[in-house]
Order: sequence, then structure tokens, then C-alpha cells
Amino acid sequence: MKNLVFIFGIAFHMFDVNAQIVQQKRKVQLVILFDTSNSMDGLIEQAKSRIWAIVNEVSGLRYAGETPSLEIAMYDYGNDGLSASSNFIRQQIPFTTNLDVVSEKLFALRTNGGSEFCGAVIQKSLDDLNWSNDAQDLKLIYIAGNEPFNQGPINYKEVCSKASLKGVFINTIYCGDALQGIRELWKDGATCSNGEYFNINSNEKVVYIETPYDDLIQQQNLKLNGTYVGYGVNYEYNKSNQHAQDANAFKQSNSVASERIIVKSKKSAYKNGDWDVVDAIEADSTFLSKIKDEELPNELKGKTKEEQEKYIKEKAKEREDIQAEIGRLAIERDKFINEEKKKRNETGEKDDFGSAISKSLKEKAKSLGFE
Repeated sequence: MKNLVFIFGIAFHMFDVNAQIVQQKRKVQLVILFDTSNSMDGLIEQAKSRIWAIVNEVSGLRYAGETPSLEIAMYDYGNDGLSASSNFIRQQIPFTTNLDVVSEKLFALRTNGGSEFCGAVIQKSLDDLNWSNDAQDLKLIYIAGNEPFNQGPINYKEVCSKASLKGVFINTIYCGDALQGIRELWKDGATCSNGEYFNINSNEKVVYIETPYDDLIQQQNLKLNGTYVGYGVNYEYNKSNQHAQDANAFKQSNSVASERIIVKSKKSAYKNGDWDVVDAIEADSTFLSKIKDEELPNELKGKTKEEQEKYIKEKAKEREDIQAEIGRLAIERDKFINEEKKKRNETGEKDDFGSAISKSLKEKAKSLGFE
């Protein structure tokens, strides 16, 4: 009997240790609320230019040595094209790890005059989304706009209380003069949930530093895209969207394109297991035994399981090598940018949409034990 108790004691201890290991895999949940009234075209342009730099910032975080997973959700508000019954609010995407969809929705945003209800859109995101219950996960809302924060039918102070109970930090980005934003309660809207307040000139163009490594990184991207082996009914759409978002980033600048490709080189950040066989097997080694024959890509049809496995292993190795080369080039690119900033005597960055998010994200992450 004593032996049995001893065995159960060891088993329970091992279970407890394993549970703690599992819990160390943290999550970053990032929600962006865009004012899409007429005056916000510049804000959206800044977001298009900064989205991949923001993702790279998150992918650099660690918790107990582990890279956290990233989920992004997006809403727009203050647009006359939306229904008054919904308080002029629209969910663009719920929490997703599909970064190509995030980019697609961002580049599709269009502005139109309307009523801007900050409290209502924050409450909508708090109520709708599947927020983590883990107090150690990093949960952030970023709301950007330029009208008084207390407009609309929902009291923003009550919303702040709800966010605090969920462990969600509300961060506000006022598009205009800092003092004006304070008078219009954007600072109070942040501090009431222990978030951060920023003001930006949303019409200022993002300044890029072009590097000798950008073209080399983009050449690697062409090879990287060739390693994706699609499956299922949504393969064509997702593969096409991958190329479309590459093109959208390139339209912004060579620098933005490089930032996106660097994200694509990180397994922890850019995952497509819902349509790519290589990523699907990375997540579940038994995937090939589960997929239906009709869902197989042409590259795998008519092959034995052994031939299929060999083909996918070759593609996985090819992708791994390309990602490693992009990572190497990214390090050299960062060195070049830092040196160029020194030459220009740039001691700091002006706050824009991207830098505002990056600053507060790092600060809040540290407060929860992220490195």
C-alpha cells in the first residue's frame, strides 16, 4: 500500500511539473481598434507600414525561454458606412494567428465620416473576443482616433473597470496634439486601466532606411514561397493571399517588404498549418495519415506514404535553410540601420502608430515577466 501511495505521489508530482511546463507557453493577444472616419487615412497608412515591425517586436519576446504565440484581432469604428444600430462598429477579424489575413483586412480598410464611440468599441472587443483567462498572458487593446474619448452611449470608465478585471491594458493613441488629447480624455482612457497614452501626427509619412540587404532578403522570399505545399479547399485562396500580402508590403517600401519577409522566416510567428502541409506536419506528425485523399495537393497525389513523407521532409529542410539565411541577412540589415541612424545623429524615433505600440508592448511585457 505504501508503495502504491509513493508511486501515485511521484506521478502527481510529475503531472504538476508537466502542467507548469505547459503553462509556460505564453500568449500575446493584441487588439487594434481603428477610427475609420474621414480624417484617418494617414493613420491607416502608418499602420500598413508598421504592422510587420510590430509582429517582429512580439516575436522577439521570450517567457522562460519560450516564444509566446501571437493572436491579433481588429475592429474599425466611426465610419458612416457602418450601421448606427451597431454604434458604427465592425469586427474585421476575431483573434487569429493568420498574419496574411491580418494584412489583407488592414489593407482593405477605407475611411468615411461617422460618429466615433470609443467606449462602445472597446466594450465590443471585450465582450466579443475569446480572451485568455491566464493572468500571465499579455493582453493589449490599442485604440486610435481624434475625437473626444467620452462620446457615445457607453461610459468609458465602466469599460476600463471591465478591462482591468480581465487583465487587459487599454492603450490610447490620439492623432493630434498631446494636450488636446489629454483634454479630450484619451490619457484618462489609458491610465484608468493601467495602459499607456500616446499622441502622434497621423499624417506624417513613415521614414525608411533602405539597406543593401533588402533585395537579397526579397530574393530569398521567392524561394521561401516555393516551399509551401498547399492542401484542402482553401489552399488556392490562402496561397494567392500570401502573394498578395507580399505585394502590399512591397508597395509600401522595400523596408516594409523586408520586415514582412523577416516575420515569414520565423516559425514561431508565421504559421500556416491550416493550408500548408509542411506547417501542418510540424504541428502534428501524424497529419499525413489523417488527411483525405481528395484534399492532398497534386505534388503528393499518387505517391506512397513513404514518398510523401520524403517529399515533405525535403521541403521542410529547404524552408529551414532559407529561413536561416533570411535570419542571417536580417541581423546584418539591423546593424546597417543602427549605423545609419548614428550617422544621421538620430537619437530617438518620433512617435507614430508603430513606435507607440512597440514602446508600450515591451514595457507591459516586462511587467508580466517576459524578456
